[in-house]
Amino acid sequence: MRVCLASTSPARLMLMRQAGIEPILRAPQVDEEAVIAAVEASEHRVLPPDEHVLLLARRKAADVAAALVRDDPDFDGLVVGGDSMFEIDGQVLGKPLRPEVAVARWEQMRGRTGILHSGHSVIRVAPGMPPREEHAVAAASVGFVADVSDAEIAAYVATGEPLQVAGAFTVDSLGGPFIDRVEGDPSTVVGMSLSTVRRLCARLGVVWTDLWAPPEQAPEAAASS
Repeated sequence: MRVCLASTSPARLMLMRQAGIEPILRAPQVDEEAVIAAVEASEHRVLPPDEHVLLLARRKAADVAAALVRDDPDFDGLVVGGDSMFEIDGQVLGKPLRPEVAVARWEQMRGRTGILHSGHSVIRVAPGMPPREEHAVAAASVGFVADVSDAEIAAYVATGEPLQVAGAFTVDSLGGPFIDRVEGDPSTVVGMSLSTVRRLCARLGVVWTDLWAPPEQAPEAAASS
């Protein structure tokens, strides 16, 4: 069965590949800020993090599923969409984008614990059938070491790694040594809860192991051919 990842996130692609799945990639055409602003304006409230990430995950997956139905009518498989936000002390921290913002975030986070919220949407697409969707939110707490120095923070930010990730940190790369505990599904912190995605697939009648790519389709095999 084919899998389409409705994301350009290298971390989500890496997670899928590590789990034995080789997805095709499609970038969702979703104006995230406009979507959130429109919903918050219509409902006269600020969306909490769990609703925020779920709304965007569903919109991203729906956008890509609609494009697949239009452009590839023979597509038979799943579309997986996701979105993540990091919350600490009730404050939502998105991608810092600028070095000075990332430094300030790390100064705030050291020795503290925050929550990574991750929204998931899985849509079953098949020729001649209406799409079916299941969705859920996963959360994991992340504790940062208290003794990370100003020099270490500056050096980490200078790598550029934390600038484009929610919360200004990674757990699976250069930022890992500055994190001393994760409670919850560890893959949630990387960008997508694999156990949650598996559960959503099961609700759609899809067996997770049926998504594993044949050995000849694995990235390692392609690289060595």
